[in-house]
This record gives sequence, structure tokens and C-alpha cells, in this order.
Amino acid sequence: MTNLLRAHQPLTARELATRLCVSERTIYRYMDDLSLAGIPVYGEAGLGYRLSQGFELAPLQLNAAELEALITGVNLVAVLTGKGMADPARALLAKIEAALPVRGGDEPPPVVRVPDYPRAHPAYARWDRLHEAIRAGCWLEMGYQDGAGRQTRRRLYPLGLFYWGGRWTLGAWCALRLAYRDFRVDRIDSLAPCPEEEAPPGVTLAHYLAQRRAEAEPEKGAGH
Repeated sequence: MTNLLRAHQPLTARELATRLCVSERTIYRYMDDLSLAGIPVYGEAGLGYRLSQGFELAPLQLNAAELEALITGVNLVAVLTGKGMADPARALLAKIEAALPVRGGDEPPPVVRVPDYPRAHPAYARWDRLHEAIRAGCWLEMGYQDGAGRQTRRRLYPLGLFYWGGRWTLGAWCALRLAYRDFRVDRIDSLAPCPEEEAPPGVTLAHYLAQRRAEAEPEKGAGH
């Protein structure tokens, strides 16, 4: 929680609870614990919690479980994204390994392994272009094959790339449907930039995510 505050302060109790997947009551208890531990944290009415200016933690140290989680995550980025993110991930992994102490002979090797998936997978060829378009806020003209094998063309404002169920999905605003839509990246046949430069009014990644969360929530009162 201290590191979250260092990176994003001020944060409200609700924002911290969401990031840490705990209740707001738990956050209040954590704040008391931080104060008792000598961490200079304080709250500002209407803004949230902050750390005193100039406060620094000791140099970053990772335990074995944290290090394994970090290396696993970096490896997954290296094999499941496009070249534009995979190359920096491999460079980061090399830096992490160079900074590690030499392993002792009795120390068990990592048990989590990440396979090196073939880079010729259809999704990988599109990943970089989609990522760049999202960063640039660029409209795209897309050729797409739906689940029934039908070919269609869409004009999209891309918002985010999401990995779930073993596949990459593009979340976007669809000009044809005038609504948010999700597209499997491995079913995209072609991509081309469009001349439009501005996002549709009110269309944002935050709004897209809020709508998806609302759709995923069970209907209130269902079963009663």
C-alpha cells in the first residue's frame, strides 16, 4: 500500500480498496498499522491519503515468491505480446537476472515455466499495430472473420487489448454498431489507419470497462 501511495498519491480509501481487493474498513485498519510502524501517511479531506513529502522506502527487495511472480509475469509478456513489448520484456528479464545473487547449490529451481509460443501465431502479427493505434488514439479500418466464418469490415476506435481464455481480444468502439464491441485478434484479417483523428464523444477506456463490469454483474434481485 505504501508503494501504491508513492506512485499514485493521493488515493482515496475506496481507490485503495479497489486496487488491493479488500474492503474500505480494511484500508482504514492498514492506515493505522502504517502510522504505528512510523510511515508518515496522512489523509486530506476530499482528496485521499498521501505520504509526507520526501519520504522514501528502503531499496527494493523481493522475497523468493515475489521474484518468481515477477519473472513469470515478464516471461508471459515476452511470449504473448508483439515485438514492440516483447523485446523490452526480454531486456528487463536480463537486467533482473543480472542483479540476482548467485544461486546456491541447494536452492530449488523455479517450478513455474512459460513456454515459448510460436511467433507466427495470427494474433502476434496484429498485436503491435493494435497497440500502437491505441496509444496514438487512431481509428482503424478492419477486415474481420466472425465465429461463423463470415467476412465483415468495421471502422473502429480501439481502446484496449485483453488476454483471457488463452486469446487476445480487442475492446473497441464500433462505428457500424455505434456501441462498444469485442473482437478476437486472431480473427482480424487486415488493418489500416483511418483519417479520423478524434475519439467519439464520451468514448473512453474507463467507460468501456465500467460498461463491461455492469454487464457482468448479476441482476439485482434475481432469484427472489
